[in-house]
Amino acid sequence: MDNSRPRLRPEDALAEALRVAIRDGALLDNGRVPPERALAEHFGVSRARVRLALGQLQEDGTIFRRHGKGTFAAPPPANNVDSLRLLARQVTPRDVMEVRLEVEPALAALAAERAQPHEVDLLGQLMRATLDLTDMDAYEAADDMFHYKIAETARNPLFLTVYESIRSVRREAAWTAQRRDSYSPRTLHLLGEQHKTLADAVSRRDSRAAAAAMEQHLLTVSNTLLRDRVRKIELNI
Repeated sequence: MDNSRPRLRPEDALAEALRVAIRDGALLDNGRVPPERALAEHFGVSRARVRLALGQLQEDGTIFRRHGKGTFAAPPPANNVDSLRLLARQVTPRDVMEVRLEVEPALAALAAERAQPHEVDLLGQLMRATLDLTDMDAYEAADDMFHYKIAETARNPLFLTVYESIRSVRREAAWTAQRRDSYSPRTLHLLGEQHKTLADAVSRRDSRAAAAAMEQHLLTVSNTLLRDRVRKIELNI
């Protein structure tokens, strides 16, 4: 009997190697994944194989791409995903937004005080990615990474753990899949402009303005989600 494990396809093996290197930060340049040509040279494979491997990483959420802006590493998942998945079944959008409004303005203030120049640059890139509304999936990935980077830039591991838990609950909650239906093009444009205001405050090291910008941004999100939820209840959707 042959007890040997099935051999991985070359692109699967490359995808796993890339996944590990990205999670460890070994290949990243300010959160950005190197271009296909550089990865092909680094691993000694063809660009076609790199393209297939990157496609796998995009599908599983390890990376996200923005046309004309590059490929970025996505935030890592929280450690206690199973327990958070159970919690996600119990919370409402209001529950999540109440916590976000307490936590994220404080994170924004700390980010403004502690951000390094390269982090300010990355926030600017991510902010600009959220201004492009032609690809909703890519927009949501950029929005997710923008908020995560602010939390990470605050340089408080306990705060970051709290934020990662909030993020995981949002991703697992059943109502999250309906969130994009709540956002009109006008609302998305407004949210993108609020990202710009927030990124500008961080770049100026203005902690009060950063906290205020984050609070206003989250209030816009909260009002949009709750208004849409009430409308659907009234229509029995």
